[in-house]
Formats: sequence, C-alpha cells, structure tokens
Amino acid sequence: MNLGMDMGIDLGTATVLVHLRGKGIVLHEPSVVAIEQYSGKVLAVGEAARRMIGRTPGNIIATRPLRDGVIADFEITEVMLRYFIEQISEKRRLIRPRVVVCIPAATTPVEQKAVVEAVIRSGIREAFLIEEPRAAALGAGLEIFQPSGHMVIDIGGGTTDVAVLSLGEIVVTESVRVGGDKFDEAIVRFVKKEFNLLLGERSAEELKIKVGTAFAGSRFIEYEIRGRDLVTGLPRSLILNSDHVREAIKEPLAEILHCVRYVLEITPPELAGDIIEHGIVLTGGGALLHGMDELLSQETGVRVYLAEDPVSCVAKGTGRALEQLEKISHTLISPKRLNSHN
Repeated sequence: MNLGMDMGIDLGTATVLVHLRGKGIVLHEPSVVAIEQYSGKVLAVGEAARRMIGRTPGNIIATRPLRDGVIADFEITEVMLRYFIEQISEKRRLIRPRVVVCIPAATTPVEQKAVVEAVIRSGIREAFLIEEPRAAALGAGLEIFQPSGHMVIDIGGGTTDVAVLSLGEIVVTESVRVGGDKFDEAIVRFVKKEFNLLLGERSAEELKIKVGTAFAGSRFIEYEIRGRDLVTGLPRSLILNSDHVREAIKEPLAEILHCVRYVLEITPPELAGDIIEHGIVLTGGGALLHGMDELLSQETGVRVYLAEDPVSCVAKGTGRALEQLEKISHTLISPKRLNSHN
C-alpha cells in the first residue's frame, strides 16, 4: 500500500509546506518564483528564487504569487505548485495524489475556486480545501472533535485567522489580512520616515527576527542594519533596537488584537468558559515574534501559549485531516461544493 499517495499543502503567502501521508513534512520552501520578464521563462522556484529578491537585474523578476493569503497571480501559483508537486512525485513516484490544501478562513468562493483550479491543473486527482485555523488546531494536537471549545490564533505571512472550534468545526471565526509581511512593511516605512533610510524587505525581516518584540520591556537588543540613505543616495548603516521595532509594528499588532477581542466577544458563553480553562493556542510563523504570547495574554486576560513547532502546525493539520478524510470530507470545501454554489 502506498501511503505517499495523499498530500497536504500549506499554501502560504510566505512559505509552502507539503505534508506527505505516512512521511510527515517533506517540503518547506519560500513561496517565491523568479521569472525572465520578457520571455516569461521560470528561472527558479522556492529558496533559490527567494535569494534573488531585491538582487535581480532588470530583466528578472522575483515574485510572490500569493498576497494576503490569496492567489494574486494565478499562472505563477500554478507553476510553483506544479514544480513542488513534481519534485515530491519524482522522488516517490506518486500517482496523481489526493490533496488537502489550506486557505484563510475568510476567503471568498471565487478565491477558493482559484485555489482548487490551480491545484487540480498542477496534476492532482482530487482536491479538498480546509480552513487554516482548523488545520492549525489539528496540527497543534487540539481535540477539536470533542463537544468543548478550543481557540486558535494562526498568524501567517499574509493573514491572521482567529477561530473557536467545537465538534470538529469552526463555530466563530474572523480574519484580518495582517501577518508577518505587514510587520516587515511597517518596519520599512518606520525606518524610512524616522531615519531617511531605505531598507530592503529581507533586511526588515531580519531586524524583526533578531531584535523585534511585541511586548514592552520584554527584550532590548541592538542590531546594525544597512540600507540606502534617501538624502545622499549612498549606502549607510544604522543601529536600531527592540523598542524601535515595537514602535514600528504597533499598528498591525493593534489590528490583530482587535480581531482576537472581537472573536472572544461573539463566542457563546459555554465555549468562552472552555477557552478560559484550556487557554488559547498560537500558531503560524508570525507567532514566533518575541513577546506575542505575552501581549495577547495581557490584552485578553486568557492564558496564551505557543504551539510546539508553530510554523508547521497548519501543514501537520492537513496531514491529520488526510488521515480522517472519510470522517471530515463532508465538512471540507471541494470542487463539487463550490460548483453547487454557482
């Protein structure tokens, strides 16, 4: 029996993770494609393409086909998916697998259809979609099939999904198109405004990871960054610290907090009691921002804890969904269900 027939894909704004049934996570690559501008030829996909961001000559574009958790460029998403699926299939000789793909909870039927079509056209036999917070809860090991409330906050590259789950399904959910990318953009804007220095996307991300914090007073580290002086046009270095980064990202953080509070406000009382008992689980790459759990705990009054390996939770959750496909397939989004809505 070939257990490697089915795969789960965490199709993220920043990274793509692929979980192969019976094998675990077999691919973890940035969601980046480098193309030759005039011919449209694909030059690199994944990590090789990410290294080109901000460093390409005029005729090469390193692009991210997903923005804010949805497909911004259909054709390039399809190329990227086909490349990753072929990489895995070649190694393991898969025969047109079934796939469960993650999507943000607030995607529209049109956006959902775009994901399904991109996946099926990249060589898949059958595709199902699962909401990211539900996959994240499964991947974090929460017992969501019990008649008890669990709350998950999944902070990805493009979106933050907040959901309360019970009996295997989402009871209350809200999404904001704010995630790790918005933190990086906010840092670029702050450094430009306050210090007349233009930073690259990757430098801003590095600054966030090395010294950033969401919680006042929990960390103070200094870090030297390099960029282009907007007055002289020449390269310049600058020392920034944790307080600078916290100040820079306060607006996107406020949007996430507002979303979390809103979900708690509209949660039925019995489930709210369960959440106080169980705590809130934090998943996704954005959850790794230093002090994020402390900030959310302080603002909600509920214990917030980081899932084990938060980056892989959604991909692992697709794996758990595959194992229980017969049990939950009727609750997943499929091409049949999408067509019946038309």
